[in-house]
Amino acid sequence: MDAWEDSSRFAPRPSTTSRNLSSSSSTFFSANQSPFFSPRSPTCQLSARSDSSSHATNAYLITADCPPSDPQKLDRVSSSTYVSDCNPSSFGLGQQYHEKEYSRPILKQKKLGKMNETSLNSTSTSSCSNRLRSCDVYIGFHGRKPLLLHFTNWLHAELEVQGLSCFVTDRARCRNSRKHAIVERVMDACTFGIVILTQKSFRNPYTIEELQFFSSKKNLVPIYFDLCPDDCLVRDIIEKRGELWEKHGGELWLLYGGLEKEWRDAVGALSRVDEWKLEAYDGKWRDCILRAVTLLALRLGRRSVVDRLTKWREQAEKEEFPFPRNENFVGRKKELSELEFMLFGDVSGDAEKDYFDLKARPRRKNLAIGWGKSNSVDEKRKGRQSENSRRKGKEPVVWKESEKEIEMQNNDFPQIQQHISKLRSTGKHGRRRRSMKVVYGKGIACVSGDWGIGKTELLLEFAYRFHKRYKMVLWIGGESRYIRQNYLNLWPFLEVDVGVENFLGKSRIKSFEEQENAAIARVRKELMRNIPFLVIIDNLESEKDWWDHKLVMDLLPRFGGETHVIISTRLSRVMNLEPLRLSYLSGIEAMSLMQGNVKDIPMPEIDALQVIEEKLGRLTLGLAIVGAILSELPINPSRLLDTINRTPSRDMTWSGRGSHSLRRNNFLLLLFEVCFSIFDHADGPRSLATRMVLASGWFAPAPIPVSLLALAANKIPEKHHRRQLWKKVLSSLTCGFTSSYSRRSEVEASSLLLRFNIARACTKEGFIHFNPLLKLYARKRGVVGVAQAMVRAVISRGSINQHSEHIWAACFLLFRFGNDPIMVELKVTDLLFLVKEVILPLAIRAFITFSRCTAALELLRLCTDALEAADQAFITPVDKCLDKSLCWKPIQTNAQLNPCLWQELALSRASVLEIRSKLMMRGGQFDIGDDLIRKTLFIRTSICGDDHPDTISARETLSKLTRLLANVQSHISP
Repeated sequence: MDAWEDSSRFAPRPSTTSRNLSSSSSTFFSANQSPFFSPRSPTCQLSARSDSSSHATNAYLITADCPPSDPQKLDRVSSSTYVSDCNPSSFGLGQQYHEKEYSRPILKQKKLGKMNETSLNSTSTSSCSNRLRSCDVYIGFHGRKPLLLHFTNWLHAELEVQGLSCFVTDRARCRNSRKHAIVERVMDACTFGIVILTQKSFRNPYTIEELQFFSSKKNLVPIYFDLCPDDCLVRDIIEKRGELWEKHGGELWLLYGGLEKEWRDAVGALSRVDEWKLEAYDGKWRDCILRAVTLLALRLGRRSVVDRLTKWREQAEKEEFPFPRNENFVGRKKELSELEFMLFGDVSGDAEKDYFDLKARPRRKNLAIGWGKSNSVDEKRKGRQSENSRRKGKEPVVWKESEKEIEMQNNDFPQIQQHISKLRSTGKHGRRRRSMKVVYGKGIACVSGDWGIGKTELLLEFAYRFHKRYKMVLWIGGESRYIRQNYLNLWPFLEVDVGVENFLGKSRIKSFEEQENAAIARVRKELMRNIPFLVIIDNLESEKDWWDHKLVMDLLPRFGGETHVIISTRLSRVMNLEPLRLSYLSGIEAMSLMQGNVKDIPMPEIDALQVIEEKLGRLTLGLAIVGAILSELPINPSRLLDTINRTPSRDMTWSGRGSHSLRRNNFLLLLFEVCFSIFDHADGPRSLATRMVLASGWFAPAPIPVSLLALAANKIPEKHHRRQLWKKVLSSLTCGFTSSYSRRSEVEASSLLLRFNIARACTKEGFIHFNPLLKLYARKRGVVGVAQAMVRAVISRGSINQHSEHIWAACFLLFRFGNDPIMVELKVTDLLFLVKEVILPLAIRAFITFSRCTAALELLRLCTDALEAADQAFITPVDKCLDKSLCWKPIQTNAQLNPCLWQELALSRASVLEIRSKLMMRGGQFDIGDDLIRKTLFIRTSICGDDHPDTISARETLSKLTRLLANVQSHISP
């Protein structure tokens, strides 16, 4: 053991680094073999004691005398410590370090480690033993496989979060007697002993010793990781019975020079542990870990932990997946295996038999990769420290790249990009080097492909197959206008507060940007714990957020941790990651998808299916619709092909985003028209199902409530023209279908859409979802009045809490966001209702509950502009013909014609201005707030008078703003 390795193990943590540990005292060993103890309260800062007794054991005994806090307010554990003789970054469990520690220079670790090497004495031993008595759970494991390390990390972190103190170790990696002695004292002091069993555990002497020791104390808790309890029979192992033990069985005690009787007793003890049957076999990690935490908490008298876990689990099971599993999913076996390897660095089960070739990427050493422009205050401070150390001639290690790590950079760091580009293009002697293709084992994967090729289906299938390896699947819509709100919507599952009031400090008022960044940082911090989540960003439109053009990368946790991220996108590259490009289904798979429930298709019809497949480009969306038509209607493939070919094309404007994709998939668009005509023929010329599809194009890219969609569909104005020839073509095609499908209610219409695969079912009852390509076509189809119908439906029936995405979509149509035109004009009465019942509650909720300051203020500003435009129309002189018709009295303006409505309009504008003024005050923009409240006061004084309560309230707000503005000016004046 070299001097560097030994000294680095006992390097103390920097005094500036704080950790959030469990609410119960805990004892661990770090991955660099530095034993220390965690405090009892997450509110306490860790302080490494430097007294003689602490140094005598080469352990950092870290104490805290803080009152116990509410478990609901616990900060999640981000530290995870183990016994090992290896460096944390190479061990796999080394992600326990707080993100602040990435920037700590390595040389400083060496010096601090050497300073703290001391000898052992009896005083420190006694002190250590006293603290060991508080350890609740000992966790022993053996091995370095990535899946085992992920599982152990999660188990330890989950126990810590729930307030159960833990000690985690792989004893086989302890290389001296002193460390073994400390571990043995912990084993004796702990309340329960968890032993994680794998196929190779029974050849490890330390696992056998742990089984023997804890079974004798009646506190053994075995966890079967990659085997079942029925596999752990002494006779089967020794005699190599079964496929499992043919390779791993035999007289295993001979491998380490042990005694047969001790080995038999230890393994046989497993069959006598009837009350603990914890199986993580076949990837059932979540059930195993949550059950282990629940049982241990009950035994330790922590009933509140059980209640909290039960409540969280019930909520997660209802809202984890946006869509039910596709029972007709076909193919993609290779892609699923590759996704598993990209995220976990390993494959399991049947995927090992279908393994794929992986090309090793070129190794580049000593390359510092910047994480980019960060939003968090802590990371900005680290950037300043890094810059200062560069000025002093010291270059801190931000992220040392190896062949196992990932490249990430930001456009805001051109010098780093130039350096990386140079390394990519040239070798040591100027030779061209091949760029990185795909990074494996770092918890990040990107899937790219065309519209309708099956990206969402692939991600959904992967999530259902592997969701038990994560605490929860967090599904986020990646559309640029909605991604930030979707990200902040994760707060109930992560149990964090993202409201703006949570970040208002007493010393100073934070700016809007700081408040938004703080909310994002809270969610991001929870995703960087050792508790694994699967974050799926579906249909990422852009690498930048639409509102402030910040990188989406700033939302994501640092890659390489326990939380994994999968992104689906149509972009060719995301964040300099080479994506997994999704190809088309094979011919056999496509044919299977189109046949649906139809069997025994004759060869001529097979040829027709192949023609349809080729014209559809093997897009899974089109193939699924074809399969549904053949299953639902008495029609053969050749007749369906002829029907599609005879369908007239729609005249559309091929401009704007997505038009190129529509033009390339003209045959798919004709297939859509066939479905619409089937619905219309079955349900009359104004089919509710067809109108629901048309209305869906203007809703937000989220699941749509059927009742709201049907209401919008019913508000679409009637059209008076219809292609009679096309109706005759379809009359014979749908014979027998009309009688069984008479006039449909909204439930029946949505069921029809689901049966023909035009819409997708959602796990949330009463909601359906439409493919983005179909929604784009519905908008391009250009039916008059659909957007207006959607807006009226959302305004009249939408709920701020349940349908906020669709209300935002309506606002995008009503106001001029960015360069988008106004799509829907409202009457003054409708505008007044909209402001009072929709705009103000929506903006306040976005600002206060989600800290979305920029979006809320922009919405209120555009609302003010709309009210001012309406007011300007009121004071504009009316038409002369109207003036002449009213001969008895000349009318000059609409305000004179309808004074009550004009006053209501002015007061509504005053309310919006007042809300804007108060929000500006929360962000420290007192001068803007002062100007806005003065306008409010003028309007209310003119209409309501000085003594009206609203006028008095506005005057009080003005006084407060005046005082704050005076204080600011007094501080900045010389």
